[in-house]
Amino acid sequence: MVYFPFARSLYSACLLTLSLASFVCAENWPQWRGPTGDGISPETNLPTRWSTTENCAWSLPLPGMGGSTPIVWGQRIFLTSADAKNDLWLLCVSTQGKELWRRQLGKDRFRHRMIHEGNGASPSPSTDGKHVWAFVGSGDFACFDFEGKEVWKFNAQERYGKFQIQYGMHTTPLLYGDRLYLQLLHSGGAYVIALDKNSGETVWQVKRTSDAVAECEQSYASPVIWHNGDKAYLITHGCDYAIAHRLDNGAEIWRLGDLNPKDRYNRTLRFVASPVTTADLIVIPTAKRGPVIGVKPSAEGIIRAGSSSEQWRRPSNTPDVPSPLVYQGLVYLCREDGVLICLDAKTGEQLYMESLHKQRYRASPVYADGKIYLTARDGVVSVVKAGPKFELLAVNRMNDDISASPAIAAGRIYLRGFKALYALEQRK
Repeated sequence: MVYFPFARSLYSACLLTLSLASFVCAENWPQWRGPTGDGISPETNLPTRWSTTENCAWSLPLPGMGGSTPIVWGQRIFLTSADAKNDLWLLCVSTQGKELWRRQLGKDRFRHRMIHEGNGASPSPSTDGKHVWAFVGSGDFACFDFEGKEVWKFNAQERYGKFQIQYGMHTTPLLYGDRLYLQLLHSGGAYVIALDKNSGETVWQVKRTSDAVAECEQSYASPVIWHNGDKAYLITHGCDYAIAHRLDNGAEIWRLGDLNPKDRYNRTLRFVASPVTTADLIVIPTAKRGPVIGVKPSAEGIIRAGSSSEQWRRPSNTPDVPSPLVYQGLVYLCREDGVLICLDAKTGEQLYMESLHKQRYRASPVYADGKIYLTARDGVVSVVKAGPKFELLAVNRMNDDISASPAIAAGRIYLRGFKALYALEQRK
């Protein structure tokens, strides 16, 4: 296979033509994993060191906890949150740190088994610069304009069936072009759905077949898009398989198996981390220190271990919750225990394995300004220099619980804690 560098060509220009949100200015962060859906930002002059006082432009108290990543477009920030009464809200905040409006999405009636970890405000919103879409764990899905006027709203449990999932529904819908793609993978059903972003109506719905059993029927991962030029397809992850789907009708293109081998089947191997894509490689994580696989985008049909459609396969040390990051030919895997692994993207060869701050990690790593930002559950953010050799640049403490991935836009890093939203910038 001809192998090209993994850096996105968009970084050579200020503006990027991108179907993920039609036409996106690179300084925006319009969805969970940023402008290109891979956790990469072209921003520079970002702080390496900070605290709640140093290099902190402002902080805004939030009505309650949540794990959703804030999104940023122009002068507006959107994020979801629960409150003390378990009501679920969409908030609009100015980049000056002032709340502009909030709209109730639903009520979190799910009895969370790990309330200290997450709630119904875990899926992240998305925007195309005109409208904002928000989905929460209650199944409520809504579209608003930037002034907070409701465009449409429905409840996914009423439309597609009651959720049966141990820790609540946390998947984030994917905005791509004029559609929103949603994977609902739980013990009550497994569906992949395309919605018209303007009306909220179902464009297509396909049943996602699997032989998974027990907890493996449930997935907390989010769908992703692979794209290269005018070629693109959807990838859903869960129920023992990663599956690629046609965008026009949801038909299956390829199915990656042997993620939970039948001869040593783990009935609790639910997927949380989502895949990440580049033009030339798709990195598929699993769970609980299982395998991680590099898949060729040209794959078709059933893919088993050792298939020619695999670029490489590592038998263990997958991240359990944080999703992978790929930048300039390197794959970064942050395990849930704070161990950072760096691989060669072409071969899967391990370049280093180093321990960061020893805590739980729920947020996915992001790249910007030559640095990898890795956020621990207790609010400690480690900053590592990007490259094949490990170099820890800083360890920053925010004194807040954080499970949301950082957002980066217009020279700032936004960290969403359980107590507050923080805007960090390099201050002279």
